[in-house]
Amino acid sequence: MTTIPESRSTASTVSFTSSASFASSEPALSVRQVLTLERVLAGEPEVVAGAGQLDRPVRWVHVAEAADVGVMLTGGEMVLTTGVLLAGDEAKQAEYIQSLHRAEAAAVVLGLGRAFPAPPEAMRRAAERCGLPMIVLHRPFPFAELTEEVQSRLVRRKFAAVSLSETVRTALTALITAGAPLHRLLDEIAQHSGCPVVVTNLAHRVLATAGERPAVDDVLRDWERVARQAGAGAEDGWIHAELGGRGERWGGLLLCGYRGDTATGRLLADRAAEALVLHRMLGGAAPTWEEQSAQSLLTDLVSGVVPARQLLPRARAAGLPVNRRTFVPLVVPGADPAPLGRVLRLLGLPGLVAELAGDATAVLLSLPRDQHAAQLTAHFAARLRTETGAPATVVAAADPRTAWDDVPAGLREARHVADAVADSATALDLPAVVRLKDVHLRGLVRLLRDDPHVQSFAERELDGLLCDADPELLGVLRTYLATGRNKSRTAQLHHVSRPALYRRLEAIQGRLGVDLDDFEQAASVHIALLAHDAQQR
Repeated sequence: MTTIPESRSTASTVSFTSSASFASSEPALSVRQVLTLERVLAGEPEVVAGAGQLDRPVRWVHVAEAADVGVMLTGGEMVLTTGVLLAGDEAKQAEYIQSLHRAEAAAVVLGLGRAFPAPPEAMRRAAERCGLPMIVLHRPFPFAELTEEVQSRLVRRKFAAVSLSETVRTALTALITAGAPLHRLLDEIAQHSGCPVVVTNLAHRVLATAGERPAVDDVLRDWERVARQAGAGAEDGWIHAELGGRGERWGGLLLCGYRGDTATGRLLADRAAEALVLHRMLGGAAPTWEEQSAQSLLTDLVSGVVPARQLLPRARAAGLPVNRRTFVPLVVPGADPAPLGRVLRLLGLPGLVAELAGDATAVLLSLPRDQHAAQLTAHFAARLRTETGAPATVVAAADPRTAWDDVPAGLREARHVADAVADSATALDLPAVVRLKDVHLRGLVRLLRDDPHVQSFAERELDGLLCDADPELLGVLRTYLATGRNKSRTAQLHHVSRPALYRRLEAIQGRLGVDLDDFEQAASVHIALLAHDAQQR
């Protein structure tokens, strides 16, 4: 008796529509699974043709002795016959197999007996030519038992699939109603599917993922091959659903390596796609999925919670070039991500843009090694000022990095520079690109702002003004020290006369008990003020 071959890798794809036809995604058993049923094994089945097609789905089981049974089929049936009307006529036997093939039958099962004591060679050859699985049963048994067994299993699978579909639909609808973010919906989908879930745009760039982290990393590590083969139908259990609405397609959802019934996986993918389309439509002014993807990646890089090496597959799958590149970390304080993204596109610079916590936007440029990073950064900053119409816009830049593992430190350095710039007096004229060496004492004070000794020092030095009810004096002091104790410039910026400024400075010195003409005392007050401002931010 021929051994039933192992399953071969195949891929399944399904296009999303708002009202998926249930008939096309009805849960089915494969021919291979039917042959493993206890009642079938009792009949001693032998695969005599089409052994490579045993993973065909069996949608129904049909018992028929008619020679023209093919006209009664709709596709996916396993036909059971004794061949009593075909005995002695090889032409009829071959035509019988060809009619089943034309009707897209799943397989034919021939019970050996008086009509055919041995597998008929004409039928076997015809089945082998057209790739139709042909199984013979060496021990006869009532076909009704097999029909009953398979039909009951199909009904149970259909019910289970519909139940799962409705459970997922209900859960996702509840999350959308509650205003849950995209990643929460994907976590729910991954929990029900038991496999990694990936959302992409039309260019197959990864926008979001969910599932067990090691499994997701395995998928993203070779994402280009995975996306190409899944789209071409060359992977087992990779189920794709298109995302779109109103006649426009804008992305896709992929269940990566789904191990359940394929048709059930299709239903699950359809329900998930419906929910994601609805979530996007109701998103309103929320960040786009592309923006959320970049934000998640850059936030993880800045935080350092996840090692940079583990984030490399995500960056590559998001479309960021990472091989033999120069990475330039930038942070723009108080900037909206939209104009930064426009400038990147206008200049043709590859990179990611994302808003960070604390009113700042990060940009990670990925440049070819032969391009001049400093010049391109200056060009970006100048174009940004033009695009935003804000000549005071400042780009905080870290030194370029050629190793991906150094990118998190670079982003933190740029963030530190941006925070130091934000703490500075607005009266100062800053260059378009500011680096660590440009923030001097202000940068050092900001690094130490959380030290209790520094906090105590700032409180002690400024106590006379911090307790004062007049906040204008503190502002005058800040401007006076930031301008290098330039009285004319300070009076101009505060729109007061020189005599009025002198009176304010005298009041400040009296409250603090210092002489601001003394360099050391003025420096001490200046450091305390920098620390105070950094702590307040």
